[in-house]
Amino acid sequence: MSVAFITYVCLIVVPYLRYRPSPPGDPDAFDWHFLVPCRDEEAVIGDTIRYLRHHFPLAHVWVVDDDSDDDTVGVVTGLSDDNLHLVRRFRPHARTGKGEALNSAYRALKDWLGECDPSRVVVVVVDADGRPGPNCLAVCAADHLFGDPHIGAVQVDVRMSNRGTSPTGVGPVRRKVGAAMVRMQDLEFRAAIAAIQLSRGRTGTISMGGNGQFTRLSALDAIADTRGPWRGALLEDFELGVHLLTEGWKTGFTVDTHVDQEALYSLRRFLAQRTRWGQGTMQCVRYVRRIWDSKHLTTLGAAEMMYYLAQPWLQLIGTLIYPIPFVLLGVRAAGNPVEVWSWFADGAWVLFAVYGSFGLAPFVIWGPIYRGRCEPGTSFLRGLGYGFTYALYIYTFYITSWRALIRLIRGHNGWTKTRRNTERPSLVAIDH
Repeated sequence: MSVAFITYVCLIVVPYLRYRPSPPGDPDAFDWHFLVPCRDEEAVIGDTIRYLRHHFPLAHVWVVDDDSDDDTVGVVTGLSDDNLHLVRRFRPHARTGKGEALNSAYRALKDWLGECDPSRVVVVVVDADGRPGPNCLAVCAADHLFGDPHIGAVQVDVRMSNRGTSPTGVGPVRRKVGAAMVRMQDLEFRAAIAAIQLSRGRTGTISMGGNGQFTRLSALDAIADTRGPWRGALLEDFELGVHLLTEGWKTGFTVDTHVDQEALYSLRRFLAQRTRWGQGTMQCVRYVRRIWDSKHLTTLGAAEMMYYLAQPWLQLIGTLIYPIPFVLLGVRAAGNPVEVWSWFADGAWVLFAVYGSFGLAPFVIWGPIYRGRCEPGTSFLRGLGYGFTYALYIYTFYITSWRALIRLIRGHNGWTKTRRNTERPSLVAIDH
């Protein structure tokens, strides 16, 4: 497992390091519609709408209120704009998942558009706190992205808007942990995930994200069922990509533009969020047959998607397998400590060095890579420190995989929104 993973990391690093920007396209060749699903987003939705309308004045913004308990609706209706639309959902049909909220917006958009050329209409999914880069429409209109009629969807790079900050009003330990959590989420998306997505360009299996997701309306129409294009998995973005790819659409990814979103300071909220993502990946195992049988995917592409779907299951196996050597060694050492020490001193320490290297190297490498590509002003030693912190950060996924499995077994498949960092009094800048 370790050898396979190291090989995989080496394969994805190369396209990432060799990537060069591509020329943008003409955004006026398309009609752009931003979908913003909201549930209790009073604190952020006003600024998001103003940002989108300022930077993309010709685009339409569709806010989907999922029966919020706060004044989200009041904030939206207080902003008078012909290009701003509000789609309201009410319980018991509301709060059934992000995918269902997006389906509501999709149906409302279809009704509003009437007769049109759906290949020229691009639907953009943005979180309530999302900030797409001002150049995102031009970048996504490029010849190799929506300029190619076979491209059904494009995912842009994701960055953490609060990177370089830490929470205040808490003790020094929690401040340090919060700052590290934010930095690791930024590293994960801008380095590791971006590299994975670029490598998927070779296998034809670029996946969608929940924020900064651009999809051609004709592609959504092609995969829509009676409910809409989104099918209800907790990982609705990956699920959407599966249906697009298996129906013959191509997908794209670019780091030439980005969308900013807020990272989580709280480890508890982070674990809850990643548990939901892990459970969503487990749910998508039901598409294994669909992926493998699709005539539109190569064998390599299908294998890459299978490997992704296997990740939480491999993490479950890993938590059982990796400790075995240490347990056996502990039992042996308790029975005959002299013999074990002699064995260790006579060269067995090499085994531990190799074991540790295989466990750390694939993660530590991303620290210097992130520093070189995303934060060039950071020192090399700090970049190396990011790498070791990232290795520790990744091991939280072993916890979330077990939590996801337990939820799956218990039948807890409900979608729970991750709370934002709204409880913090303020932010202060930090130097890393």
